[in-house]
Amino acid sequence: MQSSRSGLVYGFLAYLTWGFFPLYWPLLEPAGPVEVLAHRIVWSVLAVGALILGLRRWQRLKLVAADRRRMGFIAVGAVTIAVNWGMYIYGVNSGQVVEASLGYFINPLITILLGVLVMGERLRVGQWVGLAIALGAVVQLSVEAGRLPWIALALAFSFGTYGLMKKKADVGSTEGLALETAILSPLALAYLVWLSVAGGGAFGHFGWGHALLLAGTGVVTAVPLLLFGAAAVRISMTTMGVMQYLVPILQFAIGVFVYHEQMSTPRWIGFGLVWLALVVITTESLAHRRRVAPALVP
Repeated sequence: MQSSRSGLVYGFLAYLTWGFFPLYWPLLEPAGPVEVLAHRIVWSVLAVGALILGLRRWQRLKLVAADRRRMGFIAVGAVTIAVNWGMYIYGVNSGQVVEASLGYFINPLITILLGVLVMGERLRVGQWVGLAIALGAVVQLSVEAGRLPWIALALAFSFGTYGLMKKKADVGSTEGLALETAILSPLALAYLVWLSVAGGGAFGHFGWGHALLLAGTGVVTAVPLLLFGAAAVRISMTTMGVMQYLVPILQFAIGVFVYHEQMSTPRWIGFGLVWLALVVITTESLAHRRRVAPALVP
């Protein structure tokens, strides 16, 4: 019971941290989205590398690095998480927090779709209904905006693909992030050096406070990851799955109530359809688990 309770606390803190990310990235301006992304990669590899040493997981990391098959999946995952981070930073700093939150609302639905298209999984009737409603939501939001919600779709598909690569690689979250950022860091560091030489970098030119905030991108990446890992071993995946909706709910609220982004009636309808799709999918999944659970008991 105590373990479960602490798991809920760890999970809540992890999702709370991710949910408040839209308040952090604007503090890094006037650094552009690509520069912020490069800093996040470089400082993350340092922060997670320190964690690997502190947790004495160096040998485990070397074993994974020696597995070419796993490293192939990790490399693809590194590219997709870089796209996800970059798109999210761009979305927040360009005043599109609400659309960015939409990406994480529809991410579970994209994950289900990828399971069908890539893993050959079969959908139950309730899941088909949820996906159909979600498709209607995307059409509604596209008509309302006069364009596809491409930031939301890019976030959802990149994170969904990242999750698929993590599943195939079957690597711990800390070790996985260490290798992913290690793959990306040479290019990120080279970009930052070039930016500094060209005189266009923000680091060190806007005071120590701003420099520390850029360096802090590594910490804000590693801390919720650790909290998430601690929660995952203490509570069920069903509970984690329900708790994950805290992130886009907080992001949506920040976009509407802090940054005062406009929500027209057609846009509310589109988001309402997304939320309905999530209710259908979540309810169906919980009901399915209750039906199959007795059959799994010997």
